[in-house]
Amino acid sequence: MKYVSQILKISFFCSILFVSATQTFAQNAQAKAANGKQFIVDADIPWQDLGGGLKRKIMSYDETMMMVKIDFQKGGIGTAHKHVHTQMSYVVSGVFEVTIGDKKQVLKQGDGFYIPSNIMHGAVCLEPGVLIDMFTPMREDFVK
Repeated sequence: MKYVSQILKISFFCSILFVSATQTFAQNAQAKAANGKQFIVDADIPWQDLGGGLKRKIMSYDETMMMVKIDFQKGGIGTAHKHVHTQMSYVVSGVFEVTIGDKKQVLKQGDGFYIPSNIMHGAVCLEPGVLIDMFTPMREDFVK
């Protein structure tokens, strides 16, 4: 009976790994399908759940730039980070407290922000909303 229990636990663990790997593969394939997409139809692009009240769609990209749509639930946090990419973001909807370096600003629908390369930045969603992020060069880490 002890061995059966262990086998069931191993089987359960393996099935979780399989489902996770399958989801990752599907997300990577979806992201790669956006490469060079000229006509971007939002309804045709599935969301990738990032956890923590965030999900994203990779709209289109090439090696020089990338457009990404991010949906935030209230309280969702874009954790402070930095990257070599230059970034511009447009607030489609919602309200966000955005931090860039040592500056904070509350931004709402119609506003935007610019982040130079290698500057710490993050966002907290105060009211549910959507951002459109543009990166140059493209974020390779988003399609791996």
